[in-house]
Formats: sequence, structure tokens, C-alpha cells
Amino acid sequence: MAAAPIGEVATTMKRASAFVWLWWILGALYFLLPLYGTFIFSLQMERGTWSFAAYRSALTEPAFIRSFAFSNVMAVCTIITSLLLVVPTAYWVLLKAPRWRPVVEFISLLPFVVPAIVLVFGLIKTYSHPWYVFGIQVFPPLTNSTMTTNLLLIAGYTVLSLPYMYRSVDNGLRAMDVRTLTEAAQSLGAGWTTILFRVIFPNLRVALLSGALLTFAIVVGELTLASFLNRPAFGPYLALIGNHQVYQPAALTIVTFGLTWLAMGLINVVTGGARQGVAGAAR
Repeated sequence: MAAAPIGEVATTMKRASAFVWLWWILGALYFLLPLYGTFIFSLQMERGTWSFAAYRSALTEPAFIRSFAFSNVMAVCTIITSLLLVVPTAYWVLLKAPRWRPVVEFISLLPFVVPAIVLVFGLIKTYSHPWYVFGIQVFPPLTNSTMTTNLLLIAGYTVLSLPYMYRSVDNGLRAMDVRTLTEAAQSLGAGWTTILFRVIFPNLRVALLSGALLTFAIVVGELTLASFLNRPAFGPYLALIGNHQVYQPAALTIVTFGLTWLAMGLINVVTGGARQGVAGAAR
């Protein structure tokens, strides 16, 4: 069969490139036009002029500061809990129990299948009454105090962020020679705790940052768990002011969108730097 002329191949490639760019532009417009409309709407709080009055009003509201600070604290606690749960599990499965990896992956994907509303009702149903063992109360109702309810909220957030955190950690572990690092550390007399916190965690910093920032974005914008557990988080606050105010919710939507993309930008910068370092080492 005769090869196609070079001119025909070039023409076909140009058409394919134009087709790709067309769909890319349509996708970008579909994504950006609603944001543009929301941003323009948020500037129209003062009649007859554009201003950032809605942003000033929303960002200086004491309830906003309290709710956003609460969600940030919950996000940090969730990140720490997720790291302490996921990293040792993924490390042990990869090193000692590779046959269990499909099972662990399946468990990590369950939050995509089980809705948040089911999760929060399960938490409330299970932990809103005391636990008894042989007629002796072992645990009081966990929903009766602020601290224990916050712990339930952190547990729920940890479950919701599990798919993202596990994928980030698992990809990071599979990108390095875990077995060689472990054997080298053991040959120097390091125990499992030392290996985990002084060898594995430092080598996973890029993957951990990616998982942590994704978890932060999930926690700050989450609505269902915090609403049903009656916690003063940012998601319920945003939904509440949406029922009573007009321009401030649009302003806060743009702010949260910007924070999310800032987190994604940090991931890209850090991981891009890591890739350049690896490429430089390879040369």
C-alpha cells in the first residue's frame, strides 16, 4: 500500500488540531462563562456602579470569619487524620500484602458510592446513643458534646477525602523503590516508626501535599455532614446566607473558587518542580 503524501498528512493533522482546539474552547467557555456572570453579578451590590462592596460585606462578617476559621481547623485535623491512616496502610499493603491492594482500592472508592447523606445518618444513628457492654456504659452519646461531635465530623470528612488521599499516597509510593528504602533503613537499625516518619513521609512530600490540598478543598466546601451534625462550618454558612442575601453568596463563591484554584496551582508548582528535579537527575 502506498504511503499517503506528506501534504495530505499535514492537512489531516491541521484539521485534527483545529477540531481539538474547537472543543477545548467550547469547554473553556462552558466553564468560564458562568463564573464570569457570577463575578459581574457580585460587583453590582451598589446600584449604578460596580464595586467590591459585596466582598467587603461578606469577608468582614463575623459569622463568615468564625465559619471559615472552623472549617480550616477541621481541614487541618482531617488532613492529619487521613495521613496517619492512609500512609501506613498503603505502605504496608505495597510492602507486605500486595494481594490485598485491590481490596483496599475498592474500600477507598466506597465514598463515591455511598452518599454523604447516608454517611451522616449512619454516624448519627450509631453514635447518638450510649454504648453498653454487659450492661455497663462504655461510651456516652458522642453527639451530646461539642468536642465529640467535632470528632465525628472529622471522621466523616476523613471518609469523604479517602479516595483522593489514598490515590495520591499510593501513586507516590509506587513511584519510589519502597522495598529498597525499607531494607536500607533496616540495615542501619531503624525501626518501623523511624522508617515510616523519617524515610517514607519525607519521600512522599509531593504526593502528601497533593492529597492534603484536595482534602482541604473538600472540607471547606462540604455541606451535608456539617449541616446534619449542626456544626458552624463554612458550607452551611454559605447555604444560609444564600437564602437571605443576594450579592454576598456570589462574592463568597468567587472567593472559594479562587482558593480552590490557588490550591491546585500550588500542587502544580510543587509537582512541576519535582518533575524537573527528576529530569535533571536523569540527565
